Amino acid sequence: MTAERHSQAAEEKAVSRGQSEVNRKLKYISLAVLVVQNASLILSIRYVRTLPGDRFFATSAVVMAEVLKVLTCLLIILLQKRCNVKQTLLFLVDSIVFQYKDTLKLAVPSLIYTLQNNLQYIAISNLPAATFQVTYQLKILTTALFSVLMLRKSLSRVQWVSLLLLFAGVAIVQVQQEGKKEASVSDSSNQNYTVGLVAVVISCLSSGFAGVYFEKILKGSSASVWVRNVQLGIFGTALGMLGLWWNDGAAIAERGFLFGYTDMVWCVIFNQAFGGLLVAVVVKYADNILKGFATSFSIIVSTVMSIYLFGFHVDLLFTAGAGLVIGAVYMYSLPKAAGGSSSSSSSSSSSSSSALPRTAAGAEMEAFLPKCAAKEKGS
Repeated sequence: MTAERHSQAAEEKAVSRGQSEVNRKLKYISLAVLVVQNASLILSIRYVRTLPGDRFFATSAVVMAEVLKVLTCLLIILLQKRCNVKQTLLFLVDSIVFQYKDTLKLAVPSLIYTLQNNLQYIAISNLPAATFQVTYQLKILTTALFSVLMLRKSLSRVQWVSLLLLFAGVAIVQVQQEGKKEASVSDSSNQNYTVGLVAVVISCLSSGFAGVYFEKILKGSSASVWVRNVQLGIFGTALGMLGLWWNDGAAIAERGFLFGYTDMVWCVIFNQAFGGLLVAVVVKYADNILKGFATSFSIIVSTVMSIYLFGFHVDLLFTAGAGLVIGAVYMYSLPKAAGGSSSSSSSSSSSSSSALPRTAAGAEMEAFLPKCAAKEKGS
């Protein structure tokens, strides 16, 4: 009996070590995915929007990304139902049509996310990629403030200090850019720094409000993250088409919906459509500290790549401002001391337009991800 117990204990230790090793590897994979998605989307949009020649319509790219996102989520739901088309259709009709009140709740955040996606194209088209990446971190500030006002959440002293540092860092970067704008922006007649700055500020405000509003209306909801994305995508596609008709209707009627689309443009659209869904999956294994580190590292990657791709000039003032932002992002992601009150919701809507509450995603992810005994604590 004693020998059997020792053998069983040894087996349990081996399994535990194996699970810890898997968790450690998944953490590093999550970090890599978050960094690559954060940096690559901004850099690729900046690249395709500054290329010479015919420009694609940003409004059509937003609609196409929403359509691809909906189709992907529908495919995942079909796989969850073991490819039973009838059962999948009945499930979708019940979730979307019969529970129409629940579906209509997503109209407001979907409208804001659609606006935010269009504003991101405008901002990145007019701002250096590194400047956009740094300034866009203001979404952490807006999300925190809306969380305090709308959800009555409290912030720790460290988080309040980090928000002040974040604002100071962004302000320093803007002073630097105002005094010495990037040559490609100041010399180009079709790029306007002020327009880009206004677009990114409005995008940060909309991101913060949409994320907190989304969390508030879906508190306690047991709906699938994939169904939520379908509901968002339906509204997003309809609202995106409305914006497309309003802004570019005549030009698209003349030149076509896919005018200006190249292989690189398709890469941007696929990144925007699937990147957010991929992040929603890997974030299961990424705690707040890891997400903060990923965001900080992606700023560094964007800055370094901007130097080589776009001739971006980094001086002492930009370095100081970006350093404050990177430090503030990391500080904000640190856990509260034991016994502290609940932390503010993280800046979930970033990127993406498909950022969703972790509570809705948990159970549904289980079928598609490796099962680990020691799961990371959610945001």
